Amino acid sequence: MSEPKRESTLELMRWVVWGQRRIADDWIRDRGLTHEQSAVLAYLSKNPDAIQRDVARATRSSAPGVSRLLAGLERRGLVERRTQEDDTRSRRVRITPAGSELIQGFEEAMDRVEESILAPLGAAGRARLHDLLEQLASRVEPPSFP
Repeated sequence: MSEPKRESTLELMRWVVWGQRRIADDWIRDRGLTHEQSAVLAYLSKNPDAIQRDVARATRSSAPGVSRLLAGLERRGLVERRTQEDDTRSRRVRITPAGSELIQGFEEAMDRVEESILAPLGAAGRARLHDLLEQLASRVEPPSFP
């Protein structure tokens, strides 16, 4: 049975994202992580000593949501959080060596996923798609959380 034709551009975009997520799921699931956890660990591996608020912003999460997510990663020994001496309301987050080891290879795995999905476009098609998506993304309001 063939797939139904997708009429809407946004429906096509959702379909591509679903494909990316399905492929990425295997890598992430093999490590006992969720997409959100892997995104946070990847962010922290590139941004050591990030402020918890920046983690929330980068992952488009609410402050309470990212706090719960970080608490779970902290219980697993994958991140550590500490209150700043000069601002007790702000917490710094650092990936631990165990977290770094677990997430090692994430970027390469996601690059392979991207390659498998975008391969039919060629370099010029990819550049054009990227430019178009940047135009669209610039018009989307970032989430705001109380």
